[in-house]
Amino acid sequence: MNILITGGSGFLGARLARTLLAQGSLALAGAPAQPIQRVVLVDRVAPPADLAADARVQPLLGDLGEQLAAGALPLADVQAVFHLAAAVSGECEADFDLGMRSNLDATRQLLEGCRRAGHAPVFVFSSSVAVFGDSPEQRLPEVIEDTTLPTPQNSYGIQKFIGEQLVADYTRKGFVQGRNVRLMTVSVRPGRPNGAASSFLSGMLREPLAGERARCPVAPETAVALSSPGNTVRGIIRASTASSTEWGARTAVNLPALTTTVGEMAQALERVAGKEATALIDWEPDAQIAKIITSWPSRFQPKRAQALGLAADESFEAILRDYVRENPQAVKLAVKG
Repeated sequence: MNILITGGSGFLGARLARTLLAQGSLALAGAPAQPIQRVVLVDRVAPPADLAADARVQPLLGDLGEQLAAGALPLADVQAVFHLAAAVSGECEADFDLGMRSNLDATRQLLEGCRRAGHAPVFVFSSSVAVFGDSPEQRLPEVIEDTTLPTPQNSYGIQKFIGEQLVADYTRKGFVQGRNVRLMTVSVRPGRPNGAASSFLSGMLREPLAGERARCPVAPETAVALSSPGNTVRGIIRASTASSTEWGARTAVNLPALTTTVGEMAQALERVAGKEATALIDWEPDAQIAKIITSWPSRFQPKRAQALGLAADESFEAILRDYVRENPQAVKLAVKG
């Protein structure tokens, strides 16, 4: 079996690739498991050294849209496509054309490439909680269910929702076996901040653990829906293995979310690394970021995901301790317990 991952050198793409390679096989769409022979990582940057050293990994470097236009992706030879590449929320608000090119145009080009390949590969599209947005004109319900109407309030959410509909229609036409999954905000991400409005939901923990100051632009009582990196990848892989009967409707599946508040996240940090860590958080409001974050829902009832055997993380403290265990080189403060 050959697999292609867009955004394959990024944080989630690399973690997905490592997980699949460690498994060694994959049971696509309910079929018997097949050995994984090749994983194609499409990205602007080279993959991490451990992935580059794996003989099963084939990096393809360059702009996704340009590679698709040139016919450079081996779509005729892959059985599964994981489409993770995207411009993130803050970037899309700052640069409308970037968001449209990266999140809408590239998604349609990729679907067209799969259509031309002619064998209906499994196509997992990483959508987002940002397809839901609250507004005075159309309030969100207290709890988001699988049938709740998406009402995006920013360019990123709108582009992701359009992508879901494209995947659904290409599935209806038999061009791909589509699996739309709505990811929650992933925390704690290692590395440096990115352009997402939600980037601080990792930075306010990651930077203090490294002995550096971090800014939190929203109030402590702000509620958020989170998922750990590991739980997010489990959900993405489970989408690829679900049979059409298990998956059900062509609409997107909301992955399970841990509901917490930003203040509770800071409390978890204090339990893990003490007051020295929380003293490094600067609570500096940013109205633009707060507007985006508070428009997103924080409570979900993901019955379809639960039927697939997926569950939310146990607690944010557990997520934080997983980050410390997985990234010891990035933690400079003493950790309790």
